[in-house]
Amino acid sequence: MGQSDEELLRACRRGDEAAWEALVRRYQRLVYAVPRRAGLDEDAAADVFQEVFATLLENVEAIEQPSRLHAWLVTTARRKTWLTIKRARRTRPIEGDEEGDEISAIADESLLPDEALAQLEEQHLVRAALAELDERCRRLLTMLFCRADAPPYSEIASALGTSEGSIGPTRARCLKKLLGELKKGGLFGVEAG
Repeated sequence: MGQSDEELLRACRRGDEAAWEALVRRYQRLVYAVPRRAGLDEDAAADVFQEVFATLLENVEAIEQPSRLHAWLVTTARRKTWLTIKRARRTRPIEGDEEGDEISAIADESLLPDEALAQLEEQHLVRAALAELDERCRRLLTMLFCRADAPPYSEIASALGTSEGSIGPTRARCLKKLLGELKKGGLFGVEAG
């Protein structure tokens, strides 16, 4: 079972490089998604990503609620994204100037709706809960729910080395385990204790 955010932050404060890498790996998709959803290109999103984790490194001792680290990261990513967009608007090229049109032509003037941020956080919590499951459940649920088109049960059974008839009951048990992990992770308002 993976370390909690609290454990990882404590280890980061002690200078544990492996803990820092685990923390970045855990939140990289979530943090990177914030500027991308706001319309920034890959380079600008990568800059925001670096700024967010640099800010975390600078403030690792000041994080008062380690259990709310995901919210701190999202808020910081939002602010860094907003500043990037604001800087891009200030340096917007003159009409007809081809250079820089990509950043200045952000489709949506609003930064990021709260619903989109909530969805990003929920996706992160689901990925984190899925990572806590045993290999068999993780593979089954990924095949069933994380692909654009779920493969037929015959293909799933073959990949898992089981019978087609056992897929449904196994799926039910795995979803129950996933629900337990989601509750522990706080998705349904029940914080891990």
